[in-house]
Amino acid sequence: MEKQKRKPAVKVVEKTVLSPEIGKLPPQARELEEAVLGALMLEKDAYSIISEILKPESFYDPAHQLIYDAIQGLAMQQKPVDVLTVVEELKRKGELESAGGAVYVAELSEKVASAAHIEYHARIIAQKYLARELISFSSEVSQHAFDETVDVDDLMQETEGRLFEISQRNVKKDVIQINPVIKEAMENIQVAANRKDGMSGLPTGFKELDKMTSGWQNSDLVIIAARPAMGKTAFVLSMAKNIALDFKNPVGLFSLEMSNVQLVNRLIVNVCQIKGESIKSGRLSDDEWERLDKNHKFLYNAPIYIDDTPSLSVFELRTKARRLVREHKVKLLIIDYLQLMNASGMSFGSREQEVSMISRSLKGLAKELNIPIIALSQLNRGVETRQGAEGKRPQLADLRESGAIEQDADIVCFIHRPEYYRITEDERGNSLVGIAEIIVAKHRNGPTGIANLRFDNEYARFKNLDDYTVGQKYVELPSRMNSQVKSANNINDASDPAAFLSQQNNEPLPF
Repeated sequence: MEKQKRKPAVKVVEKTVLSPEIGKLPPQARELEEAVLGALMLEKDAYSIISEILKPESFYDPAHQLIYDAIQGLAMQQKPVDVLTVVEELKRKGELESAGGAVYVAELSEKVASAAHIEYHARIIAQKYLARELISFSSEVSQHAFDETVDVDDLMQETEGRLFEISQRNVKKDVIQINPVIKEAMENIQVAANRKDGMSGLPTGFKELDKMTSGWQNSDLVIIAARPAMGKTAFVLSMAKNIALDFKNPVGLFSLEMSNVQLVNRLIVNVCQIKGESIKSGRLSDDEWERLDKNHKFLYNAPIYIDDTPSLSVFELRTKARRLVREHKVKLLIIDYLQLMNASGMSFGSREQEVSMISRSLKGLAKELNIPIIALSQLNRGVETRQGAEGKRPQLADLRESGAIEQDADIVCFIHRPEYYRITEDERGNSLVGIAEIIVAKHRNGPTGIANLRFDNEYARFKNLDDYTVGQKYVELPSRMNSQVKSANNINDASDPAAFLSQQNNEPLPF
């Protein structure tokens, strides 16, 4: 019988197949959770090391959440934390059985020898928790995105708000030793000392205000508040013109009240010295047409970036502000005005709480971008009810809707025009017609006081007091912006206003 040939053996490779019923497990680290809890019950100072890293919901196992919550409660009451005290605390709260019983709690402390690596383990647990949060969040967003009844724009705002909330809860900045900070501070002092004008921040072009603040400082939140019709928008537009055109620093302007065309019209009125009603009607005199043609060109290519999104949310602002700083190197952000913003995507018990959250977010954004942020704010009607010249001056208590605005701001300025209240003379008999007071009521890092400016109501602009007045026309001192125009007219001395006007030969004044 012929010998049968043997077939070569076939090697079978078994593949692990994940059952559809099981699916993916959420990110977790149960062994590390047990190690951290055990270490907390072994070392008396262990909780202080990880208290800012972990919270009860950071743990994946519900039993571990209850045990950590009991440890947290004991630590906050400054009671000793060990196996016996934790078991007693769980008994007191009626959660001992849900936490696995006294035996399980005791076993946790036997699984570790010391708390040597507790911080490293805690950070891994925190990362796993953050990953679970993001998975849950993305699942919700995906579900809503498939729902055709949901408005996509609303979903995007809500999504951005939730994501910002998650990041704020979980991202902590580590402490640093003081040496590098001292080095940076000394460098800033040296830079300021080398500047002839003594500015350490962003100059506004308003001399008295700059002298008081040394310019707007990086990471500062500046609140500029006033009653309606005091000239809040006119003030920041005058300032934006100075910063962007005179000092060549890019400015971002978020206008929630006016459209971008209205803002540009206000800038044209400011720069070209044309009445606002003439711009609206289009009925300009020959002189106004000539001034418009000659001076509007200064606004072309100006580093001013305008966003007129109505009802802007603080989360949209954050995204747009980052882009402005990254792409256009913006040095200052202006928001007109704070009470028109919202924090959509988050729920609040009252409007006051929402405004508080907005002001905190603006301060946080100023620190993150390391630039000054100026937010305009309304005042309540308390100013109108007070009597007398002093009573009409705004106070910090007049800030509308939230005391958090005063708390979060580094600088609070009020705009006060006595002329608006028919107060035309001060106690010494000096004229207050056309005078505007910029009251620095709070200055976290400097003096408070009053900076006097001139308000040109006809052209809705603010100017320095030493910009001379002749008749109904204002004559500005030389600046980087208008020096070319003046040199073309062979003007060597601006100290004599009459001589200045006579040399113009009916030429339109440079803004």
